[in-house]
Amino acid sequence: MKILLPGGRGQIGSVLARHFVGAGHEVVVLSRSAGAADGRPGRVVEWDGRTVGAWAKELDGADAIVNLAGRSVNCRYTPANRRAILDSRLDSTRAVGEALAACPNPPRVWLQSSTATIYPHTLEPPGHTEADPIGNRPNPPDTWAFSFDVAKRWEETAKSFEPKLNRTRLVLMRTAIVMSPDRGGAFGVFYNLVKARLGGRQGSGEQYVSWIHDADFCAAVDQLIADDAFAGPVNLAAPNPLPNGAFMAALRDACGVRFGLPATAAMLELGTFFMRSESELVLKSRRVIPGKLAAAGFEFQYPEWPAAARDLAERYAAATPRS
Repeated sequence: MKILLPGGRGQIGSVLARHFVGAGHEVVVLSRSAGAADGRPGRVVEWDGRTVGAWAKELDGADAIVNLAGRSVNCRYTPANRRAILDSRLDSTRAVGEALAACPNPPRVWLQSSTATIYPHTLEPPGHTEADPIGNRPNPPDTWAFSFDVAKRWEETAKSFEPKLNRTRLVLMRTAIVMSPDRGGAFGVFYNLVKARLGGRQGSGEQYVSWIHDADFCAAVDQLIADDAFAGPVNLAAPNPLPNGAFMAALRDACGVRFGLPATAAMLELGTFFMRSESELVLKSRRVIPGKLAAAGFEFQYPEWPAAARDLAERYAAATPRS
């Protein structure tokens, strides 16, 4: 197949580009940097992430487009960063939608990135499937309200183009934390905390962590492309989210570390301030269930976190240069 990857030089995009190229597909990465052809998988075509340009010619006759473009949320939510987070998502989604609507021979599927943060903070079983309402509990913290608003408007922007997509199926990927051993990813942050003996429970430890192993993420994307039955929101998450305390304990075990210093919510607020990040990324409980994937018979290679953590820790350690 020929697959377009806007945002294909980000952490998740790099995982997918490597997977697609390894499977023999032609991958076109849309990047804001003209010099992004740096030996990583995929042929790079420049775009500005805002407007339809010469890059849109690549859509004609392509099989799929997987839009992952958007500024990282791993930052402080200052007014400038909030605007960049929102604009980068809405502008790039709008540009893709406009290009698809005008394409004479468009791809048959548009996978549009979204986020599991669109669901409310919850500790209650069984968790959120695609059939559950989105939104926040009353009076959420300011940053949590912002994250939900971004997610909601992101999906609404993509869905606004559905009446114009006569031959293109739209899938909204409500993705949990993608765990891969690539540098700069979420797993590396957790791994390094554990190795520094700082990998105890975070906050109360009761908040749920929804995650997906990189192999399962790539396999799920393959199925979303291949199976025309998938449309609308789809949760990309392992079927067994677990409380933060158990999540960190399993990761300590995978790393061979017996002790991890716990961090209170106040400590996390202070720590994330100095790390130029937000405590929501750790404290919000995301209990997300892949309802549509399960109904379609998708088989996870890593449905449980302990086995996933062992695989990821081994791969991360193997890729770390020895001093």
